[in-house]
Amino acid sequence: MDNTAIRGLLLATLDPDADTRRRAELQLKQIEQHAGFMDVLLDILEADQDNSVRLSTVIYIKNRVNRAWERSEQYAEDAPISEEEKVRFRERLLPIMATSQGPVRQQIIPVLQKILHYDFPNKWPNFMDYTMQLLNTNDPTSVLAGLQCLLAICRAWRFRTNEENRVHYDKVIELSFPRLLAICNELVNQESVEAGEMLHLALKCYKHATWLELSRLLRDHQTNIAWCTVFLQTVSKTTPAIAMGDDPLEREKHHWWKAKKWAYFNLNRLFIRHGNTQGIAGSKDDGQIQFAKDFEKNIAPEILKHYLAEIEKWVAKTAWLSRPCLTYTLVFLDESVRPKEMWNHLKPHLQNLVTHFVFPVLCLSEEDIEKFEDEPDEYLHRKLNFYEEASAPDVAATNFLVGLTKNRRKQTFEILKFVNAVVNEYEQVPEDKKNHIAKEGALRMIGTLAPVILGKKSPIADQVEYFLVRYVFPDFTSSQGYLRARACDTIEKFEQLNFQDQNNLLTIYRHILDCMADPALPVRVTAALALQPLIRHDIIRTNMQQSIPTIMQQLLKLANEADIDALANVMEDFVEVFATELTPFAVALSEQLRDTYMRIVREVLDRNKGEGDDEYGDLLDDKAITALGVLQTIGTLILTLESTPDVLLHIEAILMPVIQITLQNQLYDLYNEVFEIIDSCTFAAKGISPTMWQAFELIHATFKAGAELYLEDMLPALDNFVQYGAPHLIQKPEYVEALFSMISDMFTDSKVGGVDRICACKLTEAMMLNLRGHIDNYVLRFIEFAMNVLTASEVKIKSYKIHLMEMVINAIHYNPLLVLQFLESKGWTNRFFSLWFGNMTSFTRVHDKKLCIVAISALLSLNPEQVPQSISVGWPRLLQGITELFKTLPTAVKNREEALRDDYHFDSTYDYGEEDEWGDDEANWNAEDDAEEENPETRDESTAYLEFLNEEAQKFSRSVPEGPSDDDMGEESVLLDSPLDKVDPYQLFSATLMKMESEQPQFYASLLSHLGAEEQATLQGIMSRAAEIHQAQLLAQQQVAATVAANGGGA
Repeated sequence: MDNTAIRGLLLATLDPDADTRRRAELQLKQIEQHAGFMDVLLDILEADQDNSVRLSTVIYIKNRVNRAWERSEQYAEDAPISEEEKVRFRERLLPIMATSQGPVRQQIIPVLQKILHYDFPNKWPNFMDYTMQLLNTNDPTSVLAGLQCLLAICRAWRFRTNEENRVHYDKVIELSFPRLLAICNELVNQESVEAGEMLHLALKCYKHATWLELSRLLRDHQTNIAWCTVFLQTVSKTTPAIAMGDDPLEREKHHWWKAKKWAYFNLNRLFIRHGNTQGIAGSKDDGQIQFAKDFEKNIAPEILKHYLAEIEKWVAKTAWLSRPCLTYTLVFLDESVRPKEMWNHLKPHLQNLVTHFVFPVLCLSEEDIEKFEDEPDEYLHRKLNFYEEASAPDVAATNFLVGLTKNRRKQTFEILKFVNAVVNEYEQVPEDKKNHIAKEGALRMIGTLAPVILGKKSPIADQVEYFLVRYVFPDFTSSQGYLRARACDTIEKFEQLNFQDQNNLLTIYRHILDCMADPALPVRVTAALALQPLIRHDIIRTNMQQSIPTIMQQLLKLANEADIDALANVMEDFVEVFATELTPFAVALSEQLRDTYMRIVREVLDRNKGEGDDEYGDLLDDKAITALGVLQTIGTLILTLESTPDVLLHIEAILMPVIQITLQNQLYDLYNEVFEIIDSCTFAAKGISPTMWQAFELIHATFKAGAELYLEDMLPALDNFVQYGAPHLIQKPEYVEALFSMISDMFTDSKVGGVDRICACKLTEAMMLNLRGHIDNYVLRFIEFAMNVLTASEVKIKSYKIHLMEMVINAIHYNPLLVLQFLESKGWTNRFFSLWFGNMTSFTRVHDKKLCIVAISALLSLNPEQVPQSISVGWPRLLQGITELFKTLPTAVKNREEALRDDYHFDSTYDYGEEDEWGDDEANWNAEDDAEEENPETRDESTAYLEFLNEEAQKFSRSVPEGPSDDDMGEESVLLDSPLDKVDPYQLFSATLMKMESEQPQFYASLLSHLGAEEQATLQGIMSRAAEIHQAQLLAQQQVAATVAANGGGA
């Protein structure tokens, strides 16, 4: 293989000309499949002097290893690297890495990790030997390479849990961590950038090695103390001047600050996961329990002492702390609230901590205020995307306050005293002396505690309304935009307050409307979010009725200014609650929603094009989530228009571009909502417009383009096309063929499993029930699909097996003679009837029982000579089977009614859970603090949650029969309307028997003679019930006719 030629191609991949690059990449792709290619790449990496060539080579190596080290479905077309080549590659990789520098070495590390994931230890037993050689040298470059090797194995194995893997992992730790500890002890006292980098990597090795479990070595008392000492030294170390650049964000990226971050992290992780007796409740490992007791008693208080010392320096402004360090400090404080031992250490410092540490962290920073004014979008993203910012110090501070007040309830009073002091001072001082930032922080603090303050039996809930009127209302008109926004947010936080004075609600409403027209974007957005929960109050809803079109206009304008998904939720709620008021504006509203959606999606597509990424389906960022919300609002709007078909028709045409752009660009994350819109349009109209037939063609094209696994999302819409578009389908055989081809693909594609094929079964049912007499050839193919699976092997998923049988049962209902002849020709008749009647008790839902009844009735309507000889002997079993079905039908009907009642039950009460309930002894402002300690020690929330799940699981296991969960065939699994819903089984079967008795009396008598006395009585009961239903229907018709006549013939 020509090394020079390959080097030339690698160099060409860096050429500015796109065509040159593409040609080089194609040629390399062809050559890479030849033996020895990886050897050549390593030769170039080892010997070449040109850094750009070396970098291009190592990137190619990384991509090749990712694609071809192990065969995968994702890269099925790539030829795997041969085992011989892998052996040579492993032998050469570490020496090359050890002599490489900078970016080249950084690219080798993920290659190393990938190989270790698959090959260590079995295929690469000497990896740790070479790693230890590097770590044991006195050469800093080699030690750094050794640390990178050790980090790679720790990271690759951090999630391995089975015993065999753990044994290997523990050996790695026992072999390397004593040397690693010695290296850390040297590094922590140094000042250089190189020492900071090495310490950063070493502490990260510890992080990954202890992610799930502590090895026996690291559990050892002296070893643990030695490691914790290193971590605490790192925490307390005065940061070298080289790591204290001017830009705080750049400063945080420095290796010394990363080393501090991982020191904090490791101490926290040790306490929270391994060193907290509540955290390991239920463990049967004596070593683990002893470690936790020792840690909680001796080491955790020492950690707290060091953290408090660092806080003191930060408060005094003699030391700076990075955001991760602040966050981990607050997390540790939060975890120290519950355990009694730690609470005793923490409690004396609490007032100072809240006043001088927690509160300043909660307050807006200068950077926040700049963002509010100059980058309002960024400010909103930071303040509203709570979960994305979960690692931010201010979020950690709010979590600490919530944990503190929930677990040590009386501390709520102390916090409120502090808040009152801040807001009172703000109120009393002259305007030019007011500390606006402190006021904003105090309101944020009290808003954070809203669930506790409004909890059940709260002694302070009735004071909240006065607080809002006195201290929050004035801020709606503050000169500071961030205070106006915080006023809106505080109202939203106390959404569950029941106001005593309705005028206060009206005042809030007027202020919120003013804020929705505020010049500052964050104020407008927080005002809109605050308005949403207010609609539970009658007085607000009444006042909003007149203004809702204007409010919706403002919301749409806001949605175009800021891509915030919460705004779409507000619009969706308003569309639902104010459906009547918005109907005259529905067309304009849907146009604006469409335009908003199209803008967002085009921005998404343009950006993805710029990134050269064709996989739009992986995208679920802010814009995609906002687009999702807009689609949900559209769907809600459509459902409110069921009574206005003309408007609906207009809206279908308006929304077609939304459907097109989503499906044609394969925006998978938005498929479900788009299919729901098509479903809503077709269901609300109870018919299919020409526009919606275009949507049908798009659904089919989307399915064929690789979206088979989205059939479940498509199914409700497809069912509507079959049910409400049946006359058109009969005239358009190509549409019927399109539906069949989708079903066929589901049964022939090996990627599709049984659960997904259930959707195909449901679609065949819709076709057979709605297109009777028009799809004979397809029905026979449906039977083939079902019987090929049923006869090949035992179908393990019960629900799938039932749906397969129901395909054939539906076919019998469609045309019994046609189906019997086909089953007979294939030799399947006996096999199917044995399956059907052998599993009759599995047909538990009303739908199943009705289907079986109409199919058996269809069979009983055949002449005796039309029944195949092979099953004519068993024909009396049909009557026995149907009597059994009728006996269990009333219970099934009752179960369905209960399921539907549960589904549609809506609890409109606003209530916090029991965890926010105040105990009788917690409501006293002046109670002795020691009384709090008389209660059993507060339980760790995660332990309590696990216990709750366990209790629920036990309840569940007692209330349901044993069996796999995927076999659930409850009534709620029948979500689609069906023509069978209109069939009365009693009258249908009664008419069948009466016809048989009239036309074939001997055959009728012969069948009845096989029934026992109980079955004959059931049969008589069915006939009586049918007569009652018939009488009731006649009476109802007469009443309708009389009403019409009384109204002079008008409807």
